[in-house]
Amino acid sequence: MEDYQRLSEIALNLTKDKGATYADIRIEGIEDENLSVKNGSPELIERSWDHGFGIRVIVNGAWGFAASADLNEDNIKKISLQATDIAKASSRLKEKDVVLAPVEKTVDYYKTPIIQDPFTIPLKEKLDYLLFLDSLMRKVSGINSTEAWMGFRRWNKFLSSSEGSIINQEIIQSGAGISATAMKTHREMGTRSYPNSSGQYETKGYELIKELDFEGNARKVAEEAAALLAAKECPSKITTVVLDGPQMSLQIHESIGHPLELDRVFGVERNFSGTSFATTDKMDRLQYASEIVNVTNDPTTPSGLGTFGYDDEGVKAHKSYLIKDGILTGYLSSRETAARIKLQSSAAARSESWGYPPICRMTNTNLLPGDKTLEEMISEVDEGIYMKTVRTWSIDDNRENFQMGCEIGWEIKNGKLEEMIKNPSYSGNTIEFWNSCDAIANEKYWKVWGTPNCAKGQPAQNARVGQGASPTRFRNVKVGS
Repeated sequence: MEDYQRLSEIALNLTKDKGATYADIRIEGIEDENLSVKNGSPELIERSWDHGFGIRVIVNGAWGFAASADLNEDNIKKISLQATDIAKASSRLKEKDVVLAPVEKTVDYYKTPIIQDPFTIPLKEKLDYLLFLDSLMRKVSGINSTEAWMGFRRWNKFLSSSEGSIINQEIIQSGAGISATAMKTHREMGTRSYPNSSGQYETKGYELIKELDFEGNARKVAEEAAALLAAKECPSKITTVVLDGPQMSLQIHESIGHPLELDRVFGVERNFSGTSFATTDKMDRLQYASEIVNVTNDPTTPSGLGTFGYDDEGVKAHKSYLIKDGILTGYLSSRETAARIKLQSSAAARSESWGYPPICRMTNTNLLPGDKTLEEMISEVDEGIYMKTVRTWSIDDNRENFQMGCEIGWEIKNGKLEEMIKNPSYSGNTIEFWNSCDAIANEKYWKVWGTPNCAKGQPAQNARVGQGASPTRFRNVKVGS
């Protein structure tokens, strides 16, 4: 780290000499390990290491950014000059100067609290465990395909800025999942996944793998996949729906998280991912959801996949409300976007790696728990559908209208779960849907579900984010095709 600090001082001093009014340098190393088995055989054994640095500057009121994987003194100087040259060129086309919301000068170190370092577990032990889980699913009659996987990341992040901040972070992320598929034809199939279709990822060590209880759920996953072949299709009607935690995670992600990214609100994503209906003139006025709905941006949430000590601009992680008692009250912001609405950054400026500048991203977008049990929520429904596990999703460019599909569902009749349903789906308008929310399960059912593959930006960046959720009930929802 002493060498990192020496190199960063070279970059910050040189960019200042070339006219930069602000500069920061991020030096990062990412170690990844991904393993999977399919139908009883190893399919993927991958280990990679990525290391480099990126320099970001403001010159003449405009941004410049340049990056390289070659970390040495001569190249630090070269990339520093590139960043300042890009900023000077960009300033010729600027409409107004970049202004940053203030941030405290910080010198700190943060590390993910873990029990067992996943990179110290022998590869054979990990593969043997995945093969064991795969074999449990293949014991169920009628299963055509099975898969089990796990992945781990160690992310070392060093940030130094011209404002005097020096921040070191070590982020550890772990995840795993299983799935089973039964098939009659390519059009007639049933797939069940656990804990979610993308697995479950958290900022934890190898201890997460045992906590997820794959052994206790592997056979059930396969049995439900086989049973889906004989299940009836989802009816088409207006009814009550109860969504499980993993599906709520997606619903929060797509219809609250993305619409409230402030760069998207300002039109930065217009040509690539679209815009947002939740414009800043609606803040503190828009009845986004029913009064029982409270949603926070919280990168301090224990073990969330979007949990860290500081964002990639050096803003300390903290909780802020996005929706309070159903009213839109905040956004996911960077220092630049927050300054435009005269607020502090919500610590949501994040980048995929050293080779990209930070942009507004979700951290942990949490729907706070309610006061009901899942059994109570279902018992209060005369007619409806209980849906589980993400399958498909689609939402328009303005984040107003959506359609979601789940892996499995059950009819609810007179307060009880009845017949299984395959391909359950529902659709709606974001504001109408969230205002129809009338029950949220309590803390017993609440969990931060990890999304390891959220794409955004030009050029595209992948982010790892979390959504805190428990099962939730909505009235008068369109289900089926």
